[in-house]
Amino acid sequence: MFVRINKSGKRRYLQVVESYRNEAGQPRHRVVANLGRIDGMEDGHLDTLIRGLCRVAGRDEPAVLEITHAPAKAFGDVFALHELWKDLGFDRALGRALRSGKRKLDVEALVRAMVFNRLCDPTSKLGCLRWLDTVAMPEMPTEVEHHHLLRAMDALMDNVDRVETELARQIRPLVDRELTVVFYDLTTVRIHGEGEVDDDIRAYGMNKETGGIARQFVLGVVQTAEGLPLMHTVHPGNVAETKTLQAMLATVLERFPIERVILVADRGLLSLDNIDALTSLAQQGGRTLEFILAVPARRYSDLVETFRDLAFDEDQLAECHFAGHRLIVAYDPSRAAEQGDRRRTAISKLEDMAEKMVGKLDAQDAGKTAKGRRASDRGAYSRFNRAVAEAELTRFIKADLNADRFSWSVDDDAIAEAELFDGKLALITNAPDLTAAEAVARYKGLADIERGFRVLKSDIEIAPVHHRLPDRIRAHAMICFLALVLYRVMRMRLKAKGHSASPRTALNLLERIQRHTTRIGERNLEGLSTITPEQLELFDTLDLPKPA
Repeated sequence: MFVRINKSGKRRYLQVVESYRNEAGQPRHRVVANLGRIDGMEDGHLDTLIRGLCRVAGRDEPAVLEITHAPAKAFGDVFALHELWKDLGFDRALGRALRSGKRKLDVEALVRAMVFNRLCDPTSKLGCLRWLDTVAMPEMPTEVEHHHLLRAMDALMDNVDRVETELARQIRPLVDRELTVVFYDLTTVRIHGEGEVDDDIRAYGMNKETGGIARQFVLGVVQTAEGLPLMHTVHPGNVAETKTLQAMLATVLERFPIERVILVADRGLLSLDNIDALTSLAQQGGRTLEFILAVPARRYSDLVETFRDLAFDEDQLAECHFAGHRLIVAYDPSRAAEQGDRRRTAISKLEDMAEKMVGKLDAQDAGKTAKGRRASDRGAYSRFNRAVAEAELTRFIKADLNADRFSWSVDDDAIAEAELFDGKLALITNAPDLTAAEAVARYKGLADIERGFRVLKSDIEIAPVHHRLPDRIRAHAMICFLALVLYRVMRMRLKAKGHSASPRTALNLLERIQRHTTRIGERNLEGLSTITPEQLELFDTLDLPKPA
């Protein structure tokens, strides 16, 4: 016997049917009982019928199974990052560097969670805990507390040399051993807190983000021309940029056995002492170390006569020598015109301001002004000098403080000298086989490291930092650096396959893949939401396995 649903028009009836064979031995069905319309058995009527049949048959009534659904958790983004983390070998690198029989914490998993958090939902360490409750992070401890994260950061710094060496070993296969163009630049990272601690790296300096004085530390990043970050450095917030270059490059040469390195760096890192030190550093290591460095504006005064005699070719490039090395100058006429117009407009506004001050003073002396507070030549000097300083034009326009009456002058020679440098980029290099155009193109690639800093400050949100202990600050910087490495590798793979999505867009799309957990009685059932073709394409593009 079995149960069958019989349809009559739009109605459905529940029947008990018996199978039998007729006299000819043919299988036939006959209705034993009609149990009524199935549409009328909602709200527990069917359960009542089942229990009644069980009683008639002398069987135990079936238990009512409770069905509960746990909140869905984001899975696709952390799964992709976890597979990329393993593909780069960072799990093995941190496992080797942080191996300790005494430590009960899974430091690698906790560091990995903090790195992924910077990419998926950058927040504080307490915010990281809240985020972990919303994601199905692979291979994580069952319980994570705030002090676990802080202890993992401390373990990271206790073994920082081994950690950085092991990470460099994993990155090394991605670096060309024959020739690598290395970009180096620094940025400032704002930090909270007013107290002082031993060996404090929080110091007041000119902040690149706010344009004013702020408490901060300085972060340096080294990356290849392909956009792969190699290492990072952390310095006090008031460090001179030129003092960071030599130690950084010595570390790069130690960790990455590259035969020929071309260093590209911005204006703030060039000094003649650095050039001599870089040359001797290459000779000691027996490698070829070359550089392309932008000449800072403070050095332009040494180049006035050189710039007067420059002859630019059809590509607006010129070459000569400075400080014993090649000096390459690129000229942009439209930018030169723009800079010149901006300077002349600013000077003209200051002259108009000065003329109005003179007119007011003359009218006052002639008794033609209304009653009120009298203007003075000394007050005019003060207001005018302040306006000139704020416009950063003290080289070109000055008030005569020694004159009895308010007067000023414009230095036409200084303006003509400044116009020599308008629209010009000056580079110094010792690379013998690079053409002038190639050297300029290499330097312009430095803009990519600036984009990396923007990623650190926007998507990864490295600042503001709320830690106060120096090692915690350094650990935070390393966690953000590892997040930047994952971000850049994702970008390289997406770009290589011609995919239009950015890493941020890709992670947002993969985040929609969710893990669901349903409990039916004593059974737990787990599954994933439907994976769309667009999401499957992202896994293929990133060369990562798809979630099962």
